[in-house]
Amino acid sequence: MHRRILAPGALAAASLLLAIPASAASFAPGAPGIGDPYYPAYGNGGYDVSHYDLRLKYQPATDRLEGTTTLLARTTQDLSRFNLDFLLDVSEVRVNGAKASFTTSGEHELEITPKTPLAKGTAVTVVVRYSGVPSAKEAYGFNAWLRTPDGGVAAGEPEGAWWWFPSNDHPLDKATFDVSVQVPDGYQAISNGRLRSAIPQAGWTRYSWRSDKPQTTYLATLAVGKFDLTTGTSESGIPVINAYSKDLGENDGAARASVERTGEIADWLTEYFGPYPYNALGGYVPNTPQVGYALETQTRPFYSPQQFARGSNVSVVVHELAHQWYGDEVSVRHWKDIWINEGFARYAQWLWSEHENEGTAQEIADYVYASRPADDPFWTVKPGDPGPENQFHLAVYDRGALALQALRNEIGDADFFAILKGWPQKYAHGNASVGDFQKYAEEVSGRALAGLFDTWLFQPVKPGAPAARAASIAGASEGVVQPKSWKKIAATNDVHEH
Repeated sequence: MHRRILAPGALAAASLLLAIPASAASFAPGAPGIGDPYYPAYGNGGYDVSHYDLRLKYQPATDRLEGTTTLLARTTQDLSRFNLDFLLDVSEVRVNGAKASFTTSGEHELEITPKTPLAKGTAVTVVVRYSGVPSAKEAYGFNAWLRTPDGGVAAGEPEGAWWWFPSNDHPLDKATFDVSVQVPDGYQAISNGRLRSAIPQAGWTRYSWRSDKPQTTYLATLAVGKFDLTTGTSESGIPVINAYSKDLGENDGAARASVERTGEIADWLTEYFGPYPYNALGGYVPNTPQVGYALETQTRPFYSPQQFARGSNVSVVVHELAHQWYGDEVSVRHWKDIWINEGFARYAQWLWSEHENEGTAQEIADYVYASRPADDPFWTVKPGDPGPENQFHLAVYDRGALALQALRNEIGDADFFAILKGWPQKYAHGNASVGDFQKYAEEVSGRALAGLFDTWLFQPVKPGAPAARAASIAGASEGVVQPKSWKKIAATNDVHEH
């Protein structure tokens, strides 16, 4: 037997080690990105947000925003430090009531070190006080804040939150929202969900909005300006609030003729996608001539007035409302899964064409396939994984919808429409991937679909004539006529062009 003799100093050190919890060594910083292959720095690791509470004050004349954002979250690891995605100037951060130290790093990271480390599974309340001029802030060479003649607008994809509230900015971390904004009298603040109150006080009015279903950060929106608000109720009983800038000029009539049909279109979409997933509806058209896109901001899509420059554009309203199921209720797992959003919203436009007797989805699919020769670069983009540079390429929309028509022809209408309606229910208020959709389609149809998905979504070439015949897609340009609805659908090609 050998007895090891420890010196007094060693005994003291050993006693100290025994006094430190074994888990202390596991505390580490949360990752500065959530793990998206397209955008490695977007989102953050180490925690999951359940709710955002935003209390803001905005001065339209100077574009100055002051705010306090409170995040309710829970740690997913032993956390020594964590990041938020944010650009404005921070004056104070508190974590569970105690002041925390903070600094910035990278293009858009706010690094927060709490006074004491946070064990895995800990409920965390983070309060961030900040101010700044959103239009003066850039990241990666761009600014997603849209300045208008009478205010400002936050509506951007895949990022937009950084300019007005700190967040875990990735679709994987959904949360509920309360957005309360104080603006000068004569101005309105528009956001998602239901308007809870509009309270005047000493020359200012505070508008408070609530989104009570999980929402991704890029789908949170804010618009401050001078709006004309219209209110109503859809036939199914959902309250509708639409807003139009008072200075839309000649685009005003066409915008209203389109967006005022929101309730009608949402009710029609329930026939294909199931019950509308939220308790509010609407849309807004601010005076943003510098951009031409629209965005499916949850419950209240954003529409650039340019979408109505050529007249009414009901098709774009169909597209953005379809996203309330495909993209909003069920969101991408990673940004490479963008087909789950855009292919389905485009296909909804094809279904609307059928509804309006302006061309069936089959006729539109035949036209898309036949009108583009094999050497068109359109076919080199893979809708199932287009790459960040092609995330909003036209092929993700048109070729993406073409893939859905191929699926419909392969499995038949009964199974196809059962999938369209069942998918939002299966992944309600969560996230899913293209692979998840293929698996679900195989479960419902009882068919092996890997070959079909590979051909129409993942091969960087035009599917050949045998594949087209197998999917009942017209392969020859002769005899294929441009559907009556095509120009209306094509007018929305820049719907998400940033």
